[in-house]
Amino acid sequence: MNRINETFVRLQKEGRKALITFITAGDPSLEKTPAMVMAMAENGADIIELGVPFSDPLADGPTIQAASMRSIHRGTTLRNIITMVRDIRSHSQVPLVLMSYYNPILAYGVSDFVADATSTGVNGVIIPDLPPEEGKQLRQEAEAKELALIQLVSPTSTPERMARLCRLSCGFVYYVMVTGITGTRRQLPPAIAESLRQLKNLTETPIAAGFGISTPEQAFEVGQYADGVIVGSALVKIVAEHGEDLDLPERLGSFVRELRFGLDGGLIKKEV
Repeated sequence: MNRINETFVRLQKEGRKALITFITAGDPSLEKTPAMVMAMAENGADIIELGVPFSDPLADGPTIQAASMRSIHRGTTLRNIITMVRDIRSHSQVPLVLMSYYNPILAYGVSDFVADATSTGVNGVIIPDLPPEEGKQLRQEAEAKELALIQLVSPTSTPERMARLCRLSCGFVYYVMVTGITGTRRQLPPAIAESLRQLKNLTETPIAAGFGISTPEQAFEVGQYADGVIVGSALVKIVAEHGEDLDLPERLGSFVRELRFGLDGGLIKKEV
């Protein structure tokens, strides 16, 4: 069983929700990325997404776009990210998901990408600009290697398309809570509860919600309706502000610990 599936099964037995965190690989450097991953894993992140930098990230807001450009300027490539995963795997078994646009994978070679990614320890991949109609080869090869191909569902998807994307999604379904790009938001969409209820009626695959969650309070709120919450821009912002600080991993770990505490209902218990 894929590490992602194992994680959701374990969390369901424990009555807890998955905390999924995102950083851009290679920002501030590839050498520092493993320590950042370890800090997040040790402080409560259940699954970690590593963004593959790309020059035209259509789904990403200014914070992650800037991180991608910093990483590209450092010489980060998909190939050396995959190599870096081997280093992470020598220290941690936390599930790792690559979030990449399709062009880097196509340039790498679909078959080579799947083989190399799985051999080093990548467990899943999210490709925002690859519709399922165009991803047959990748889906077949990923399935053969137990690489979870995670589909994104948006609020504008029709019920029929939502159902299809849920059928095709492996590991979890990524629910994009808002129309538009990534980024922190002060308020969550008012219809998030109803949207997630409708989606859960379509599938038994775990649903993780992202795009806009940036505080422990928001993590708790979304966690009432989803199987997992995804936090990205708020973490990438910490990297942008403290990338040159020696205590960057500790800063990330501290914020992840706060998110974990909030997601587990710690803030509610504390108030009581």
